[in-house]
Amino acid sequence: MQQGNIKVQTENIFPIIKKFLYSDHEIFLRELVSNAVDATQKLKTLNALGEVKANTENLKVEVILDSKKKTITVRDNGIGMTAEEVDKYINQIAFSGAEEFVQKYKDSDKKNAIIGHFGLGFYSAFMVASQVEIITRSQRPNSTAVKWTCDGSPNYALEETSKKVKGTDVVLHIAEDSEEFLEEGRIREILDKYCKFLPVPIKFGTRERTVKEKDAEGKEIEGGKESKVVEDVIINNTEPAWTKAPTELEDEDYDSFYRELYPMTFEKPLFHIHLNVDFPFNLTGILYFPKLKNNFEMQKNKISLYSNQVFITDNVENIVPEFLTLLHGVIDSPDIPLNVSRSYLQADGNVKKISSHITKKVADKLASMFKNNREDFEAKWEDIKIFVEFGMLTDEKFYEKASKFYLLKSVDGSFHTLEEYGSRIEAAQKDKNGKLIHLYTNDQKEQHGYVSSAQNRGYDVLIMDSPLSSHIISKFEQKLDNTGFSRVDADTIDKLIEKEEELPSKLNDEEKENLKPILESVVEKEKFTVQFESMSEKDQPIIITQSEFMRRMKEQQMAGGGGMFGQLPESYNLVVNANHPLITQILEEKAEDKKKSLAEQAVDLALLSQNMLKGEAMSRFIQRSVDLIK
Repeated sequence: MQQGNIKVQTENIFPIIKKFLYSDHEIFLRELVSNAVDATQKLKTLNALGEVKANTENLKVEVILDSKKKTITVRDNGIGMTAEEVDKYINQIAFSGAEEFVQKYKDSDKKNAIIGHFGLGFYSAFMVASQVEIITRSQRPNSTAVKWTCDGSPNYALEETSKKVKGTDVVLHIAEDSEEFLEEGRIREILDKYCKFLPVPIKFGTRERTVKEKDAEGKEIEGGKESKVVEDVIINNTEPAWTKAPTELEDEDYDSFYRELYPMTFEKPLFHIHLNVDFPFNLTGILYFPKLKNNFEMQKNKISLYSNQVFITDNVENIVPEFLTLLHGVIDSPDIPLNVSRSYLQADGNVKKISSHITKKVADKLASMFKNNREDFEAKWEDIKIFVEFGMLTDEKFYEKASKFYLLKSVDGSFHTLEEYGSRIEAAQKDKNGKLIHLYTNDQKEQHGYVSSAQNRGYDVLIMDSPLSSHIISKFEQKLDNTGFSRVDADTIDKLIEKEEELPSKLNDEEKENLKPILESVVEKEKFTVQFESMSEKDQPIIITQSEFMRRMKEQQMAGGGGMFGQLPESYNLVVNANHPLITQILEEKAEDKKKSLAEQAVDLALLSQNMLKGEAMSRFIQRSVDLIK
């Protein structure tokens, strides 16, 4: 029997592994199963090259839980190891057998790609085990089985043993502080998370247990026969959809895979994008467009990153632009650099190239849909609009492409590109300075009066009601020449699109000054600013508006990025139509109480039109209305 010290740089390597090297202890099982899969893939490659002779038809990995003995065994029938290989690959931490293997056989079949290339994966076992055994027998001719044992210190024992089946067993004796991993449900959960799509069948079983005979209703029969059973089920899909060529798949295959990824999601995705690149980097995957809700934060972290079918993380913000995290699906690339535990991404040139490629593929897919079937694209627009806006706001290259297919929707239900819409409104909606004004509403029903007022002038009104509307509007104003956006309730319609001609006012300055304090007395002065405008007699007597600039800044702050503006109090303009007969009537009324009552009624009507009349003020308005009718 050989004994010795594992060659490490410090006596404290194992505490470091346990506490700091890995972010989550559960990944020990991912590492061990991945190593076992590597062993089967190595055997396939060497067998194909004629370096070993073995039956590779029934390669598999088994995970066996024995809660009574407090052990977890990861077993494979792969290449196995000789005593010399155990000494080389296990006793010298950070010497990577897989890395050496990849270099030696880098021109072999890529389907047999090697998962591990860090050299430390095996030692993650000591995060949960007080003792680890490796029982292995190489597939090479005349090999002798060996057993390696270590209790978590740098001391180990290596001795010959007997093993009928070639391959490797890694046996973990679970430590007291890690007994959660002796629960069957916990192991199933980990396997489902990390090993769901590994390329070799993964079987999970528990040691033999005794079960009693049961009746037709499933109840145990007293005195019935006892029998031994072993649960053993395959937990993975060895050929997930993203590993196949797009030509091999139909739409129903993509939908089926989506349900496999998200079994609790009952809504079908809108469409998908299949990634399949082998130069200048390797990248495969399928990205799905879900129906996005307004609370888009809830949609994030639904893309899973894999490396050769091993799950790595569902936090991919370092590998794809932030806006793409709204998509669902899988990306798989062995060219994404990971740190020593594979748990965190490390950005480099490949990451940037992959990120740019995915962005381009998504933009090209949307552009193609718009070009080839605009009617269908318009039907999907409300469900993907927020994604497109998010992308245009955060990625300049995506903006350049998306600006060609971004759709503006009018209140009449018609859709237009930015360029098309500019042509649609050019004749009517240029102001006196030649600026093209896009009018919009964020709530067509609430702002019905303002919309009608604009339409009565022959103007078109857009519906812009996404959580990112304020941001995307500001972006358009930066990008589009001599263009502005104004919400229909930001000012009087004639001020929103100022023309050369102006209506004369029926009130002179002295009359306005006499009327102003009366109106100010019936509103909150700190909240409302009274101003007079010359409008049509057909317009409302009093209109409430809110500065486009201040309101937009507040909205942006609420969605992120508005700074100090979000802290400012609400402020409105009480715009008095100097040409409306009711305003003249208020001014000429001799009885002060009647004058004030008419002013209150006119102001309350304006508040009511904006859904701003509440509580006691609403009760007073109702009573006053009844009195006026009488």
